[in-house]
Amino acid sequence: MTSILRSPQALQLTLALIKPDAVAHPLILEAVHQQILSNKFLIVRMRELLWRKEDCQRFYQEHEGRFFYQRLVEFMASGPIRAYILAHKDAIQLWRTLMGPTRVFRARHMAPGSIRGSFGLTDTRNTTHGSDSVVSASREIAAFFPDFSEKRWYEEEEPQLRCGPVHYSPEGGIHCAAGTRGPGPA
Repeated sequence: MTSILRSPQALQLTLALIKPDAVAHPLILEAVHQQILSNKFLIVRMRELLWRKEDCQRFYQEHEGRFFYQRLVEFMASGPIRAYILAHKDAIQLWRTLMGPTRVFRARHMAPGSIRGSFGLTDTRNTTHGSDSVVSASREIAAFFPDFSEKRWYEEEEPQLRCGPVHYSPEGGIHCAAGTRGPGPA
């Protein structure tokens, strides 16, 4: 994939998933959503979906053959998930810090106030997923938002969101540049 040229102060994008264990509990889902907002992320896109088993297998292909792979695929296809494209100056690292360690036991002891420390049940049912690099963020965003053009977003929406003013639309669940109605076709 070609690198998208952007200014050094440009916002960074990351994929954030809220897994079926959290989506099944509206209070947990809302608490995670509020943590996203209170940590000053801009919500660029958001959607809820049911993920087919085949989609899960493709997404987690790098883990195929590992002991947890089948359990993870089955779980992620077990109910609705919420996918976000989040933007922030350091979105990837900030989201990963907010999520906390992947292993719930570690999260509860090392980062008890993190999302996984607060709401995680097991290492599979750990509430959230987040991209671990710029390359994986681009790949993962494309998997969940196939109509989203990262290049077009950096050209058209990012400068407006970065320079503000910005408002959050509770109805649409996303942030928009003031005076706009939100993103057009991605």
